Amino acid sequence: MSPKSAQSTAISTAETRVNEFLTCLRTQRNASKHTVLAYLNDLNRFRQYAGTSLDWRTVDHQQVRGYLAELLGNGLSKPSAARALASLRSFYKWMGREGHVRANPAALVSTPKLPKKLPRVPTMEEINGLLDAKLPENTAFEARDRVIFELLYGCGLRNSELVGIGCDDIAWSSDLIRVRGKGKKERLVPLGDAAAAAIREYLPLRQRVLESRRRFSASLLINLRGGSLTTRSVGRIVKAIAVARGLSPDMHPHTLRHAFGAHMLEEGADLRSIQELLGHERLSTTQRYTQLTSSHITRVYDATHPKAR
Repeated sequence: MSPKSAQSTAISTAETRVNEFLTCLRTQRNASKHTVLAYLNDLNRFRQYAGTSLDWRTVDHQQVRGYLAELLGNGLSKPSAARALASLRSFYKWMGREGHVRANPAALVSTPKLPKKLPRVPTMEEINGLLDAKLPENTAFEARDRVIFELLYGCGLRNSELVGIGCDDIAWSSDLIRVRGKGKKERLVPLGDAAAAAIREYLPLRQRVLESRRRFSASLLINLRGGSLTTRSVGRIVKAIAVARGLSPDMHPHTLRHAFGAHMLEEGADLRSIQELLGHERLSTTQRYTQLTSSHITRVYDATHPKAR
């Protein structure tokens, strides 16, 4: 075989393994298209680093370590570099199960030490002030936007979970909402009185929009053209309303989810219950809220106790 043919074969094999792995993510793990795309970008980046003659079977931990050093040297953040390494680990773990390789070279490389950065969570007073007040006058669809805030904070939903709710997912008789989380896992979350009232006020207006546009939508949240609302649109709506109410411009949908977990913990909810409501796979993820609560308590102490000054 000529060197050119060997190189072409190596490229073809490397691509085949990546494509097979991505197919597994989609069909067996129910990974979202964003997750699949992230894996594809990470693996292609390593292939560019390793060169056109890449053979996954001959990659060793020193090559992976060199790749990580190059990413960091080129200014990539530690969290992004850690994700790139995690993608390689997952890929090699899959190849090991499929019998394509005998060892996982990425497993021998340490993950970059990440700074422990806790998100800033609005206080209960700030959230209540936001939810209890009339929305800004320039709000495009006030009734719908109130539903957005009530569900994000009142149910602790992810942005993707919120836009995925259909009208049929609301069980009015039991005050529950069916939510599809990561990996398409379903869970039922309680529908609070405030959120239920906001939805009931919004539904007739939603129907009016659909009729005027002669459209049908199964999605609960729609735009003024009758189409389903996107996660990007939700992000813009949340930020614009928060800024108009004097809150941080860093406010985004996940901030309200963090607030849901932290505030429930402050009010005495146990971690297991919060884990179930948020749909966390691991309790360790939920335990972050103990740190958020501790940070809030420290700020209150520093600001109010006479001996703290």
